[in-house]
Amino acid sequence: MNSRVLAAALSLSSCLSLAAQAADAGRGKSLHEEHCTTCHDTRVYTRPDRRITSLDSLKTQVQRCETSLGLQWFDDEVGAVTAYLNANYYKFPAGGAQ
Repeated sequence: MNSRVLAAALSLSSCLSLAAQAADAGRGKSLHEEHCTTCHDTRVYTRPDRRITSLDSLKTQVQRCETSLGLQWFDDEVGAVTAYLNANYYKFPAGGAQ
């Protein structure tokens, strides 16, 4: 019985994590469209010589852009844009460096 409860809890945790990531990506899309496309279009994410090579470097770049634009985002907003870009362009595994 305990293993069933543990399996159910893990499954629920995984579903909640995916739902949170989807919500972050949705918020990130909105922030991206409002702010990021003022400087560049999405081709920068798909060019063959892109410099972003890991989830950590993607987050760092989002933070650089946020600072350059003087946006003063909270960490969750940086995370949301990072999640959006990763889900739609980069596809790095969760958990940091590739």
